Order: sequence, then C-alpha cells, then structure tokens
Amino acid sequence: MASEYILELDNVSKYFGTVIALQDVTLRLRRGEVHCLLGDNGAGKSTLIKTLAGVHRPSTGDYRVEGESVKFSSPREALDRGIATVYQDLALVPLMSVARNFFAGREPRRKLFGVIPVIDMSYANEVAREKLSEMGINVRDAGQPVGTMSGGERQCLAIARAIHFGAKVLILDEPTAALGVKQSANVLKLIHKARKRGISIIFITHNVHHAYPIADSFTLLNRGQSMGSFAKSDITKEAVLEMMAGGTEIQSLVDELEGRAA
Repeated sequence: MASEYILELDNVSKYFGTVIALQDVTLRLRRGEVHCLLGDNGAGKSTLIKTLAGVHRPSTGDYRVEGESVKFSSPREALDRGIATVYQDLALVPLMSVARNFFAGREPRRKLFGVIPVIDMSYANEVAREKLSEMGINVRDAGQPVGTMSGGERQCLAIARAIHFGAKVLILDEPTAALGVKQSANVLKLIHKARKRGISIIFITHNVHHAYPIADSFTLLNRGQSMGSFAKSDITKEAVLEMMAGGTEIQSLVDELEGRAA
C-alpha cells in the first residue's frame, strides 16, 4: 500500500566538520498538502532545503520518498523523482526570453530541412504562454526578456516550469521575501492552485502572516533543531509566532501598537 506521505525525514542530522547544521529533524509531507517550514535567519532552513533537494546527503537519519529510502547524489536525481526546488534567485537569466527560460536545458527540437536539429521556438513560445496563462500570468510575447517581468511574474514562471516538467513536490524557498503585498498575494494564490492539482508543497518562509493562511501544517526550526510539527487545526497563528525566534518580542510590539491605535 502506498504511503500517505510523499516525503519523510526521520531524525536527520547534517554536519559540516564540527558544525551541526541540522540535528535530529523529523518532517512529514502528505500528498497534496502545503507544509510550511518556518524559522528565523540561521535556523537551518537552507540546509534542510538542500538536503531535500539532493544537494546534501544527511549525515545521519533516513530520507524517504514515497516510502522508499533514498540517498541522492545530486539535485538531478531528486528532480528525476519529481522533487523540484525553486530557490530565491529562481535560476532565471534576465536577458533570455520567457520561453528560453521556461525550457532551459530541455529545449524542444525540430529538424531543419529534415536533418539539422534546431530549437523549436514556435512550440516553446506556445507552451510557455499557455502554462503561464494557466497560472494567471498573461504574456503577450513569450519572446520578451524575463528581465521585463515583475518579481511575482518571475516566481510564477519558475513554478509553472517545475509543474510542467512533472514536479510531484515543489520546494519554494522564501518565494514572497522580496515581493510587495499584491505580488505576494498572487504567489500565495499560485501555491493554492498547485495544491488543487495534487502537488505537494514545502513553503519555506520566516513570515507567519504569509504562511498561516495557505498552510495545512507547519514545522518550526530553531538553530538547526525542530521545535515540532503541527497541523493547522492544532495551533493558532499567535502560537506559531510565539514559537519562532523573536516571536515574543514581535507580538508584544503588535499588541502595543494596537493598544495605541485603540
């Protein structure tokens, strides 16, 4: 019988020499859920992302994909199992077109004169426009440089690309960190659309106000250790904020400001 979890970490630790980056972290990702990984800067989120994405192997512990224990040697192996990671820098080339970025490394080919293989740009443009449209981004010309797109639109492009190439799991590294309010809302809507397609998502952020509305469950990290995993039904936004590093101070400030406004 298939496991209800698509990804599982059991007591995973990662050491770099004498430095303990992660210690005994356990995480479960169900099929078709949004799981938010929360923590302040230096909490170990980046190391955990790279462990899930195949950049790092766990020093100890077990990593399972669809119930099978795995030891990825590269991000390509993770991608082949349907685990796609969208990092903050998005891995997009601003001077290249939308379509070329969408198909980077996987360009569709056709035969020129029936012999010479060339990139089928007509097909690439059509698919890029169609897939972005499905995500709510209307691009009139898929030949335009990615540098002309907004930050939110670039996030949508990176996510649409991962979905098109068969991602079962999307790992999103701080996708709203550099965005304004409206663009952040668009990215959160996109995460919701991906979940409705049955895609499992790990949403990494330090912003509880972005995480709580969209998440089904949470794992909180602090200095490389898990502070626990919680279903949304079992924990309030205020409790999540309290558990995060600096949460007490932030909530006290919020209460003070609200008191002044009253």
